[in-house]
Amino acid sequence: MKSKFKLIYTQIERLVMLDMKREEICYISAYDMGVKIKNQEISSEELTEIIIERIEKINPIINVYCTPTFELARDTARIADKAVKDGEKLGLLHGIPASIKDETETKGIRTTYGSFLFENNVPRNDEAIVKRMRDAGVVILGKTNTPSFGYKGETDNLIFGVTKNPWNLERTTGGSSGGAAGAVASGLGPIGIGSDGGGSIRIPSCFCGLYGLKSTFGRVPQSGMKLMGYLGTFVHKGPLVRYVKDAALVLDVIAGQDDSDRYSIPKPNYSYVERLDEKPNKLKIGYSLDLGFAEALDPEVEKAVLNGIQKFEGFGWETQKSRIRLRNPESTFATIWNSGFAYTLGPYLESAKEKMDPGLVELINLGLTFSTKDIKIAEVQREMIYEEICKVFKNIDILITPTLACPAFKLGKSQINMETMNTDIIIDGKNVSSAGWLPFTYPFNASGHPAASIPCGWSSDGLPIGMQIVGKRFDELTVLQVSKAFEDIAPWQDKKPKFN
Repeated sequence: MKSKFKLIYTQIERLVMLDMKREEICYISAYDMGVKIKNQEISSEELTEIIIERIEKINPIINVYCTPTFELARDTARIADKAVKDGEKLGLLHGIPASIKDETETKGIRTTYGSFLFENNVPRNDEAIVKRMRDAGVVILGKTNTPSFGYKGETDNLIFGVTKNPWNLERTTGGSSGGAAGAVASGLGPIGIGSDGGGSIRIPSCFCGLYGLKSTFGRVPQSGMKLMGYLGTFVHKGPLVRYVKDAALVLDVIAGQDDSDRYSIPKPNYSYVERLDEKPNKLKIGYSLDLGFAEALDPEVEKAVLNGIQKFEGFGWETQKSRIRLRNPESTFATIWNSGFAYTLGPYLESAKEKMDPGLVELINLGLTFSTKDIKIAEVQREMIYEEICKVFKNIDILITPTLACPAFKLGKSQINMETMNTDIIIDGKNVSSAGWLPFTYPFNASGHPAASIPCGWSSDGLPIGMQIVGKRFDELTVLQVSKAFEDIAPWQDKKPKFN
């Protein structure tokens, strides 16, 4: 009799859950979705159908999904629900919907890298990160938009067009994981898997009001991206989410060594989720508003970040201005980045130039001008950046910076003038260089340190502002714990984009 009442009670709970506004269901955290699916308060099928319904409504407005996989999602959700009812062992992401960036290889699902060159490419195998997510029970909703091969920090391409920021349709989501960010911010799936070669998880997370985590290089294997050659040593795969706990949950699934990536490192012997709320008793936090070289900083960003830093003092943590003074790494990064694209994609210029983004063609042509000596010098300078950052972390546990130097700018403003090497982006009255608006992200791709972007405020015109939390190598746990502590006292999830 008791079990009968429990069943009736569970059914009532589920009906109440479904009676919630459908939009509210779309904004539940991934962790809570998983709990509700396992407790049969809501089925994966019901949840997936509600989110698909929202994607069909919102995606035409912001263009975040480029290859939806709704039938696959429905089939996976159906199987997930049967496993729950049959009492099978369930994975950490069981029945939870998610998206995958169109730069990450997915077995049986078109992967174009945002380029007509690979318009009909359907990989035969999953990358390691995708296989792990599938094994954990995730429901793949589709692939999200990216600039061609993730070459820039704004999301548009010739094959799928421009992705718009859900907070302001005239603004960019950033890139290159802009589709993933726009989707999660709009309630079109609680998890977006992106990649970060110069800030490509943190940039769109900042512009779209999300939490985005780039873990230590090697913590998450990236067996794809063979097209990118040695640029892969800049690239990290990871989550864009609305809740810090969801990032920890995903990292528990995707972290760990895999033979497909010789740089990958073993999984830690603890769970990020289980240790997330262990707030450090003592912590030394350094902060920098320029890293020693930034050209300009929007006053609203500066104010929001300084307010965020002040909140850490409430935990009894020591905060101090960091003495970090990096030599401007823009030319170092650009030399390696551009020459990498030139090596990989240069052979396509003669036969398929008309299929390529003009900005990418310019980047490749610039990359072809670098000599072997130029590249070697850049690699040595990269090691010097790494050494300087490591030296800073001898005296602090966490480094705080703005994520970006400005809130989201108007679409197309990041295009580089190849004569002046400047953009049309103006920050605090200054027309900045090609990397002048993102000086805080790419140095930590060069060094491989873990870094996250977390919302810390809003501009006067209602755009999100992000704060970057950088940790010591292999210390994603402290980055996540500090992020969760900040989230607890300065939550942002009550704000949602509005669509007419």
